[in-house]
Amino acid sequence: GFSYVDLVEGLRDGRFYALKRILCHDKEDRQAALHEVEMHGLFDHPNILRLVAHCMVEKGAKHEAWLLLPYVKGGTLWREVEALREKGTFMPEQRILLILHGICRGLQAIHSKGYAHRDLKPTNVLLDEDDQPVLMDLGSMNRARIEVNSSREAMAVQDWAAQRCTISYRAPELFTVPSQCVIDERTDIWSLGCVLYCMMFGEGPYDAIFQKGDSVALAVQNPLTLPSTTRYSAALQRLLFSMMTVNPQERPSINEVLHQLEGLQPAPAGQDTTQI
Repeated sequence: GFSYVDLVEGLRDGRFYALKRILCHDKEDRQAALHEVEMHGLFDHPNILRLVAHCMVEKGAKHEAWLLLPYVKGGTLWREVEALREKGTFMPEQRILLILHGICRGLQAIHSKGYAHRDLKPTNVLLDEDDQPVLMDLGSMNRARIEVNSSREAMAVQDWAAQRCTISYRAPELFTVPSQCVIDERTDIWSLGCVLYCMMFGEGPYDAIFQKGDSVALAVQNPLTLPSTTRYSAALQRLLFSMMTVNPQERPSINEVLHQLEGLQPAPAGQDTTQI
């Protein structure tokens, strides 16, 4: 269902919270809202938004699912990217690495439980006061491994993805699902690449294509091209290319991405490094 988010204050603790109200028109909507609640219940992780409380409210014939969530002051990563773009500046590499590392830790927690987020994008990443990212909107989450054994099953997965996975961040294998295949958590790695691209260049790689009304489904089948830049290291650009490989089998796992990231992280203060 459609949802609204209100800023509310706790009577007992005086703290601010975000109250997400999901409008449920039928039983299917109610089940989807309860699925989101259930997904939150799987995690207690600093990089995944925690669910404080929830309830189902009856409003005549309709229902609203109320999800009480912590209020994260920094707003979304998308808002931050937009603010930088309006100033004509770009995010420095060290800040990108810090944010990307936190997003990866959140994804690692999701993947390690056998799930995939399926709708990772800059508007679904919140930034706290310390620039720590927090993943939100777990409503599209489902089991990571989806086995497809017929054209009917393939069509069902494709239709589901069209509804639940934002088009300009959707992995190529979700646009045209083969009748014999396995979809897995590497759909998130593609979306993670799109988020990294957005932090580097001020918009997602397929945002402009979608806004122009051109086919994202066709565009994602072609190898990624980057605007020429000397702002970012060759290693960061290589990491981006590895995540945005069209063939999901060739994409790294989240643990491999984290391993690559660790090689890119600056040395802790006081430690000298020698570049070879």
